[in-house]
Amino acid sequence: MAGMNEAELARLMRAATAGDEKAYAEFLRGTAAIVRSFARRKIVQGGVDPEDVVQETLLAIHLKRHTWRQDAPILPWIYAIARFKMIDAFRRRGRRIEIAIEEFAETLAEPEQETVSERDIGRALDSLPPGQRVVVSSISVDGNSIGETARKLNMNETAVRVALHRGLAAIAKRFGRG
Repeated sequence: MAGMNEAELARLMRAATAGDEKAYAEFLRGTAAIVRSFARRKIVQGGVDPEDVVQETLLAIHLKRHTWRQDAPILPWIYAIARFKMIDAFRRRGRRIEIAIEEFAETLAEPEQETVSERDIGRALDSLPPGQRVVVSSISVDGNSIGETARKLNMNETAVRVALHRGLAAIAKRFGRG
């Protein structure tokens, strides 16, 4: 089928236009092979399935088969339709390229997981003055809110925020992240 030449395709299309269903089916099979080869050569970036271009081209040929002039070569007509259908497919896709993550998942880096031991937390908290230590521990370690910490320590919320900010800044400075 893929080796069908211009004369054979034209003969089949003429017979199909005259009502020969077998000739039309053979014409579509031969045309599909030609368009499939064309689409696979032209679509190198991905994001467009060559088989979609083949199907859309065959549908367009079916709907517009009356526009082919029987005295004109048929391959340029087929390639023109295929080219326009390919352009339409790329326009629908837009500028984005979609690639299945399974294709390159093994090359992705594992996310870095930084673990902090209780000893590290204790060391960081021990470096703070007692007021800041209690606030940072209550919020960052125990998970209390600023309001809960203020009520628990009998402080106003602004003072808790200031102590938390200063304590975290001191830890960051001391441990090289500030």
